[in-house]
Amino acid sequence: MPLKAWFPTFIYCDKLQPKGLAKFNDELAAECAQLRDYDEAGRKWSEKNYPGGYTSYASMHELHHFSSTFGGLEKKLTKHVRAYAKALDMDLRGREIHMTDCWVNIMPPTAAHSLHLHPLSFISGTYYVRTPKGCSGLKFEDPRLSKFMAAPPKLADAHEANRAYTTYAAEAGNVILFESWLRHEVAANRVDDERISISFNYAWR
Repeated sequence: MPLKAWFPTFIYCDKLQPKGLAKFNDELAAECAQLRDYDEAGRKWSEKNYPGGYTSYASMHELHHFSSTFGGLEKKLTKHVRAYAKALDMDLRGREIHMTDCWVNIMPPTAAHSLHLHPLSFISGTYYVRTPKGCSGLKFEDPRLSKFMAAPPKLADAHEANRAYTTYAAEAGNVILFESWLRHEVAANRVDDERISISFNYAWR
């Protein structure tokens, strides 16, 4: 083929660890529920900015410093972030990476998260704790979309790499990592059970 792929966008998805995920996720889910009960400021912020759901994003966003459970999650996630950064050929020689933010998202039926990105970080991600069957996945937008000029629509069966959007299914135990400039969203939860995830950002120095 005379074609080469330039400027690709890579998204990372893998299990957090090979085994023991059920027990670890049970501990995380219990702590997420306790956090929602405790976090009055977060509940009030969510009423206005995250209708129907709960997030600790604006109230308690450094959970890796708050409890040993989230601290343990940070250590597990950092291994994945290092692997992802290496695959992206990022030059981290003599540099350190560190988690800057870590917060909980609980999405009951109808809760959604609109299109956004994560400024002031270089790698962001989500870890899934509870994912009831049929719950919304994580949808990514082609970062070039705003620059397309006079382009015809894509074929319905276009190759995955040529589509304007892609969605990763939410699966408990999975880590999804992406570069922080990549816009993404979560559609409204259409199932009766709560979808629980933990989002995070990493920076380097």
